[in-house]
Amino acid sequence: MIRIGRYNDLPVLSQLPRGLQLDGGRYGEILLPKQYLTGDEQVGDVLRVFIYCDSEDRLIATTETPKVQVGEFAYLNVVDESRHGCFLDWGLPKDLFVPFSEQKQTLQKGRQALVRVYLDDSNRIAASARIDRFLQDTDDSCQFKQGEEVTIVAADKSDLGLKVIVNGTHWGLIYTTDLFEPLKRGETRQAYIKRVREDQKLEISLRPLGFAKVEGLAAEVLQKLKDEKGFIAISDKSSPEAIKRVFKCSKNAYKQAIGNLYKQKLIKIEKDGIHLV
Repeated sequence: MIRIGRYNDLPVLSQLPRGLQLDGGRYGEILLPKQYLTGDEQVGDVLRVFIYCDSEDRLIATTETPKVQVGEFAYLNVVDESRHGCFLDWGLPKDLFVPFSEQKQTLQKGRQALVRVYLDDSNRIAASARIDRFLQDTDDSCQFKQGEEVTIVAADKSDLGLKVIVNGTHWGLIYTTDLFEPLKRGETRQAYIKRVREDQKLEISLRPLGFAKVEGLAAEVLQKLKDEKGFIAISDKSSPEAIKRVFKCSKNAYKQAIGNLYKQKLIKIEKDGIHLV
């Protein structure tokens, strides 16, 4: 089954002067234009290609890499406007269309927009800036567990911190006190479920939880000591601001990390800072 707007592995049926004809199953033959060929392709080869629609809404294959696929979120540049909507640069020759009905506020050329790519009722690829309708605010199925690693996309700031998209299905929140490093809107990275609240809303942490967090941070402190010739002028008495500036963590996490190193007799904790043993 062909997945429009995603990568597919398709066999080569025939070679033509304009490119290769690929087996698109019930969609028929799909052209891979010759500008994407290396010259080594043969009939019977299976090629990994991205399938989308050309300017005449015909399915076409490409070996180019789009910035986003159907079902995914991305922060894209608005490159043109029309009376029906606007167009985004998603890395392919035909720009990505956002209908007016899928805009929370009018998107303007030269700006950026956080969107989700989807297939409309006619199997045409489009994007929506109304991302709330693709996400759940709570996890009724309890599919997430505390400490679980997830993929997040940075979305919008709130009074409490930063709203993020979790695994492309749910909203989550990183509290301001847990934002130890800046995240740009649309940035994708790995994070962790800090807590599934009683109302099933998700709290997110940028660092692993529990001992794994302490262990990872302890390694960072140890490496910093080695880089600084065995001494750092930051102890368990230092201000939270100083600790956050250097290690991008809370004072409590830092104290746990150096406590771990102290128990292993790797460091000495003095008034002026910590020393490598």
